[in-house]
Amino acid sequence: MNEQQFLNFLGLAMRAGKVKTGESVIITEVKKRRLKLVLIASDASESTKNNIINKCNSYQTPYRIVSDRNDLGDALGKGARVNVGITDQGFAKKLMSMIDE
Repeated sequence: MNEQQFLNFLGLAMRAGKVKTGESVIITEVKKRRLKLVLIASDASESTKNNIINKCNSYQTPYRIVSDRNDLGDALGKGARVNVGITDQGFAKKLMSMIDE
């Protein structure tokens, strides 16, 4: 994965209004089946990772563990972000292919 391309594309998704952040928001949106992909920072706490991963598995929402919280926040033009939800299927597919390559 070219990390810079991935982060740039994530920023594009943010500008398009297809991104949600915050643990409680992410969990609520997963329950409502509105998220197409959840990104978790590699340096998130174990309890946060487990909580979100379990919720994603329960509702069959794909997730990926990616860079660190500062990189995610910078890509979104915000402070550090531990988890990010993508609401658009097109952005989600492209991000997953970039991460998985």
